[in-house]
Amino acid sequence: MTNGFDYDLIILGAGVGGHGAALHAVACGLRTAIVEAADMGGTCVNRGCIPSKALLAASGKVRELRNAHHLKTLGIQVDNVQFDRQAIANHANNLVAKIQGDLTNSLKRLGVDILRGWGKVAGQQKVSVLTDGGEKFYTAKDIIVAPGSVPFVPPGIEVDGKTVFTSDQAVKLETLPQWIAIIGSGYIGLEFADIYSALGCEVTMIEALPQLMPGFDRDIAKLAERVLITPRDIETHVGIYAKKITPGHPVVIELADFQTQADVDVIEVDACLVATGRIPATQNLGLDSVGVSLDKRNFIPVNDSMAVLSGGEVVPHLWAIGDATGKMMLAHAASAQGIVAVENICDRHKTVDYQSIPAAAFTHPEVSYVGMNEVQAQEKAQNEGFKIATAKSYFKGNSKALAEGEADGIAKVIYRQDTGEVLGVHIFGLHASDLIHEAAVAIANRESVHKLAHLVHAHPTLSEVLDEAYKRAIAV
Repeated sequence: MTNGFDYDLIILGAGVGGHGAALHAVACGLRTAIVEAADMGGTCVNRGCIPSKALLAASGKVRELRNAHHLKTLGIQVDNVQFDRQAIANHANNLVAKIQGDLTNSLKRLGVDILRGWGKVAGQQKVSVLTDGGEKFYTAKDIIVAPGSVPFVPPGIEVDGKTVFTSDQAVKLETLPQWIAIIGSGYIGLEFADIYSALGCEVTMIEALPQLMPGFDRDIAKLAERVLITPRDIETHVGIYAKKITPGHPVVIELADFQTQADVDVIEVDACLVATGRIPATQNLGLDSVGVSLDKRNFIPVNDSMAVLSGGEVVPHLWAIGDATGKMMLAHAASAQGIVAVENICDRHKTVDYQSIPAAAFTHPEVSYVGMNEVQAQEKAQNEGFKIATAKSYFKGNSKALAEGEADGIAKVIYRQDTGEVLGVHIFGLHASDLIHEAAVAIANRESVHKLAHLVHAHPTLSEVLDEAYKRAIAV
């Protein structure tokens, strides 16, 4: 115990961000405690990344084995492919239990104290933990707040957890409705459309914005739509929003035009997944006890060092990480922020380079990106007085993709014309989530296409898709 405090560091929230911060804090010699009221591992381990990827893995195998045309081109014939919904659900549940246990054990093994209960800031360098047995107070030289996020449910949508539900319930795969509506076409909507369509469900995807996959680079989104949506049993509505959703048998969805608000149609489906993004879980954290107000979207204001701000000024010894900061709502971003916060606690100045943090949708095939899309890069170029260019290469010209019979895909590199610096890379295709990390390192090091084009990639590998894009950039 340091300088009269119970701990050097107390972390509120044991999600991926809090866990990453705790591991790094121990490595830095800090006596650390972590507070968690619900499931160890937070959203990612229990209701997000981990169970959804287990479902995607199983449903992806079903899709692959039922694609007779694709298998026939490889000389393979498989008949009468069957699956067990409960067994697939059990696969996801078992994986959650294993990773949750591994995470908890890693903290215990390293000597991190796990305090069970609702934790909140109770004043400067002070935390309260509320349990059924009462409230206890602890002091710490530094506090990291990592409460995470929860699914956003728009007004007019009633969720019953059975017929109308969010991703929190969807990962349990308790049913396979014959016809399911999915509200939203972002990461969550795309991944569950992939799962449900592979397992034989009819899907209706409803997107309020004028185009599907609005958060993705347009060149990527257009090809992804042609591969992931159009040939599958997925109906789409764009520029349309769910004005009202009433649970039941059937689920009644009232649709309206997003621009004019005029009523458009009423559809009846067997179930509805609300995949409209996530909002910070920042209520009842006691931040007002140290003079901190949430911003207008209820995120915790922080600077680039992850220090919490009050009126633009740093609150001493108080830090926040993860979804609740609104910087980049990804599990690995939260972990990176946790490490940066601990580094700054140890007086080693460090900031997060968000431009080099990759993201992926684990559809079949996958979508990934790092850095800026073309619109963002154009805005930066106009503001700073330079020009951008793009280079594209296609999986159809990649020997490994052709050997796999998985040649749908594209890699797009966005870069500065003057210096060649890579500003963004976007990939749609086989193993895109793995391929993107080479580009993430390039952006982290502010590399130029001129240097990258002369790196040597093993042949034949999927990584040559990026190699070809870099070479095309310098050939312009």
